[in-house]
Amino acid sequence: MIRDVYGEALDDYYKHQKELAPLLLHSSYGDIEEMPLDIFFREEEELPELEFIALSLCDGRVLDVGAGAGCHSLYLQEKKFDVEALEISSTACHIMQQRGVQKIHHADFYQFKDQQYDTLLFLMNGIGLAGDIEGFKKLLIHSESLLTTRGQLLFDSSNIDYLYEEYKIKRPDHYFGEINYQYQYQGNFGEKFKWLYLDQKMLIKIAHEMGWVVQVLFEDENDQYLVRMEKRK
Repeated sequence: MIRDVYGEALDDYYKHQKELAPLLLHSSYGDIEEMPLDIFFREEEELPELEFIALSLCDGRVLDVGAGAGCHSLYLQEKKFDVEALEISSTACHIMQQRGVQKIHHADFYQFKDQQYDTLLFLMNGIGLAGDIEGFKKLLIHSESLLTTRGQLLFDSSNIDYLYEEYKIKRPDHYFGEINYQYQYQGNFGEKFKWLYLDQKMLIKIAHEMGWVVQVLFEDENDQYLVRMEKRK
């Protein structure tokens, strides 16, 4: 059985209010990054401008996809939004429950059905769960089934083209924003997974092909950008 090392790391941090060991992220471009666990437990004053803008644009019934430890759900809940958290890690769901998130769904995004929302929120590059270009198209199709007629997607992504030059690695045969990852915590490895980073040109191309309207609302100095999308009427 593959362990939920991501959830274990969050749980240790929540219980002890400090990192007991680093949560490491192995990548297909050859780097090993340390994921700072405190970012999953940020308070309102610690949220970056991009996330504040996204949260302020939430409307109606909101689904916080890949909610993690619930920092965005808690923010919206405190602001009296009708928000529900969706998370695939059962441990993370338990942490959110302990932290006071009121509506929690323990489910895979693609298996989550028969609900309607006005806003689907994917922050901290949450649409990365699509894994690859075809997966992003699948994500858009499934998102449409979860949205009301006036519904919107809010998410951030980033152009990671610079990584190939910075790490002096050969460009892959597939789209350069498709990355393979694996978490490691206290010597244990989690399941390998794919993650997607979209550059704006590719995003707009796919969105237009699939009948979505795209608005790029904000860009920061790190090639990270915030997007609002809605189905073309």
